[in-house]
Amino acid sequence: MSKNPATPVPKIDPQYSRFPLRAGRSKIHHWGVYADADIPANRKVIEYTGEKIGPREAERRRKTLYLFVLDDHWTIDGAIGGSGAELINHSCQPNLVTRIIRGHILYMSLRPIRKGEELTVDYNFDNTDETVRCGCGARKCRGTINI
Repeated sequence: MSKNPATPVPKIDPQYSRFPLRAGRSKIHHWGVYADADIPANRKVIEYTGEKIGPREAERRRKTLYLFVLDDHWTIDGAIGGSGAELINHSCQPNLVTRIIRGHILYMSLRPIRKGEELTVDYNFDNTDETVRCGCGARKCRGTINI
């Protein structure tokens, strides 16, 4: 995305978030999602939504930034109809964890999150994925997004 100040700020769909959240520029990567209120530990924060696509279409779109593999049959493309969760950046020391429950991708808080803190999740790319360098800045950064 452009660093142009006229670039519109992405929106968070409040229908899918349980706490007030906002999008803003991130030190990790382009846009990020920030808590607009304190968030307790072990709480659902936001659902990752988007267009549900099959394996062939997922392969065709594989260079798209916001693909999230739901299971062996389905992938969610957050670029189309996303809740804003697709903007949550990777960190090697995240404050969110992913839970897939009954076909829904949920981001849950791992610990208390302070108002103004950027939300992060470990993307857990595996070794079969292309190796992606990490820029999270965490004290215990492993250097790649891959596990």
